[in-house]
Order: sequence, then C-alpha cells, then structure tokens
Amino acid sequence: MGREFLTVFSEWATDYDTFVEGKDPAYQAVFQNYKEILNQVVRRSGDSVLEFGIGTGNLTSFLLASGKRVFPIEPSLEMRQLAKEKLPADFIIYDGDLEQYPRPTFPIDTIVSTYVFHHLTDSEKQRALKDYYHQLTADGKIIFADTMFESTQAYQSAIENAEISGFYDLASDLKREYYPLISTMRDAFQKAGFTVSFEQMNDFVWLVEAQK
Repeated sequence: MGREFLTVFSEWATDYDTFVEGKDPAYQAVFQNYKEILNQVVRRSGDSVLEFGIGTGNLTSFLLASGKRVFPIEPSLEMRQLAKEKLPADFIIYDGDLEQYPRPTFPIDTIVSTYVFHHLTDSEKQRALKDYYHQLTADGKIIFADTMFESTQAYQSAIENAEISGFYDLASDLKREYYPLISTMRDAFQKAGFTVSFEQMNDFVWLVEAQK
C-alpha cells in the first residue's frame, strides 16, 4: 500500500523542496523540469481533483491557484504539516494512502499524483487502478507523473549510473521502491478500462494520461 515507506517520507519531508528545486546534485535529473511537470498535470486536469500523496503541497498549490476543487490525500504527518504552511488555513488534508483513503463526498473527474505511484507493487497498482476507475465520473481520467523505465536494462543502467556518479542515496531509492516498466503500466491501465498515453518529461519521469 505504500505505507511501508512512511519512514522514508518522514526523512524526506524537510529536504523535499530542496530536492525539487535542484539543489541536490544527486536528484537534479529526477526533478528536471519539475515546474513544467506540475503545470502539465494541472493543464490536463478537470475541475474536481483527487490528489494522492500531496507531499509538501507543491502540486496542490498549483491546482488551487487554477481554480480546481481538490480532495488531498497524504499518509505522512510530517509532509502534511509542511503542506499546511503553503495552503489555505481552512484547507483539510486527509490521512490516507494509494489504496486506503477517505472517499470524496463530491464527484471526481480527475485523479492525480506526482512521484507517488511507484510506491505500490505491480499487483497493487493493478488493484488500485480498478478502484480509481469506479471513483471517477463517466468521462474521468488519471494524470500521473512518475518515474518509470522503458526496459529492465534501462532500469539497471539508471542504478549503475547513479552508483558510478557517487549518488548512493539515489541508487538506494531505485533499488528499494517499485519502479515499473512502461509496458507494465500500459497493461495495467488497459486492464482497468483506460486508454493511456505516455510522454517523457526527463530522464526518469513520464507523464501518464489515462482516459476512461
């Protein structure tokens, strides 16, 4: 369910914005074009949005600024506390994860997340997508930006390149979490009832747009 990574989320919380701003050399490639990634998610989203893993609230801020109605989910207490500093005082952030979360009380036409979905195993991803299909309105869609790879060889090369560069924390992240292949993601979305497209945003991150 991704909650096995709660300790990692807590450790990342205070430094996360430093990473996304490109101030840590190890993660510059991972977060290259970060603001454009967020902008693309916002542009492709409808009016009512369920956001998983809001982290420190960066995408949430963009969505709210664009007039979206957002139902935010974040399992990490530390991340929720940091996000509250950026968001309106009366904005409620719900404790939940990618599979177990409070259900929105209003219709949802878009489900979004950034740098989150890889915390589920392949079988958990498939199960979650089937659930999301039923959470969405008839013409709803999913917009995910996440790390994934075109082949097993590309995944292994990313780990090796990180180690050669001395980016051992990045290499450890890549080994520990469940980064999928694009072919696996395409199959999961199609089995759940979506048509899906992929657009590469940097060397690690792809933008996924899936329509019911």
